[in-house]
Amino acid sequence: MFGIRAGYSLLHSLTTAAVQPKLPSRRICHALWTSPSARNYATTSNFRNKKEEVIASFDHVEAEYKTYKPITPGIRHLKRPINPHLYKGKPVRLLTVPLRRKGGRNSTGRITVRFRGGGHKRRIRVVDFMRTEPGEYDVVRVEYDPGRSAHIALIAARDPKAEGTAKWKYILAPEGLRAGDVVQSFRSGIPEDLNREVFGTQEETGGNAEEIDMAEVERRAKDKATTDALAVGILSGKTIKLGNCLPLRLIPTGTVIHCISLNPQGKAILVRSAGTFAQVLHHEEGGRYSHVRLQSGEIRKVLQNCVATVGKVSNAAWHGRSLGKAGRNRWLGWRPRVRGVAMNACDHPHGGGRGKSKSNKHPVSVWGWPTKGKRTRKPGPKGPKNSNKMVLKERPRGKEKRSGASSR
Repeated sequence: MFGIRAGYSLLHSLTTAAVQPKLPSRRICHALWTSPSARNYATTSNFRNKKEEVIASFDHVEAEYKTYKPITPGIRHLKRPINPHLYKGKPVRLLTVPLRRKGGRNSTGRITVRFRGGGHKRRIRVVDFMRTEPGEYDVVRVEYDPGRSAHIALIAARDPKAEGTAKWKYILAPEGLRAGDVVQSFRSGIPEDLNREVFGTQEETGGNAEEIDMAEVERRAKDKATTDALAVGILSGKTIKLGNCLPLRLIPTGTVIHCISLNPQGKAILVRSAGTFAQVLHHEEGGRYSHVRLQSGEIRKVLQNCVATVGKVSNAAWHGRSLGKAGRNRWLGWRPRVRGVAMNACDHPHGGGRGKSKSNKHPVSVWGWPTKGKRTRKPGPKGPKNSNKMVLKERPRGKEKRSGASSR
């Protein structure tokens, strides 16, 4: 009986050993597990914010973030956008200036900006928001800028005579701009060769005007209007390109823009943050203004001689990042933000008292301004008379914003 059982056990072990693949030894498995090349602490994750509104021309842009295996508490919640196209070297020294820190203090030494101080040493990148020089510029590379949320692009002039800051410039990089692209500024006007190519030479009509009947005059006017409209369309096709800067009167309605100026001779001051954009809605016929919808949903009038750049600001994934720990915020130059109830009565309206209470007071700021939704600024149609004539429609607030009335 024992021999039969032993023979059956031996036969079963031999058959299972023949069927199953041979596994590596425990020592080899441990070496593979602890090998540095086998470790992978970072993973990529696709993330799309549901509140983020997508335009048809930019719906292929999908925010990707890098997350890390939580081997330390500081990287457990760390999430960074993935930008493999960014240049990994140092910036052009000629286009930077040192940042002298003041710790949030003014010239008299008093703190005017709270909770600022410390941080890593930086150099300010001098970005050209004027775009006054005409001509074609080649995009050399796209870089990271520690002084802003968007990326910047280094461009080089094709003019062989240009030197120094006339040859090299930093501009705000729109979404999709890459090294090797060509950008151009039409702030000084349309070049003569392009104008001649599109509109041609105007030939004077021969003959006397008295000898032409009214029907012929109307026919010629219709032909001229059709020709002019076609020429304007051709001109838009040659100038409306990603990263080009041109006056609002030359930008067709519905175009996505950024870096908008409010003064014909001034620099761009609107729509410069990462992932933001505006849209041209209407051009007043025979008027001075164009209607532009800003990122907040506000619709305002802008002079048609003011300039804007075509495209959407880059690095839209910046808004979904997570620093992961308080120390990373200190590296950026921010100190801890202290609550009002934790202060003394002389430092904040919520301070003082026994226990953690603001003594049944309405929430206010450190200067006594009501917070939690109280309106302190009333521009536009709902505000005082003639407060801001340029605002046609205010940005949606409260129920209007929650209902999605500002959908684009």
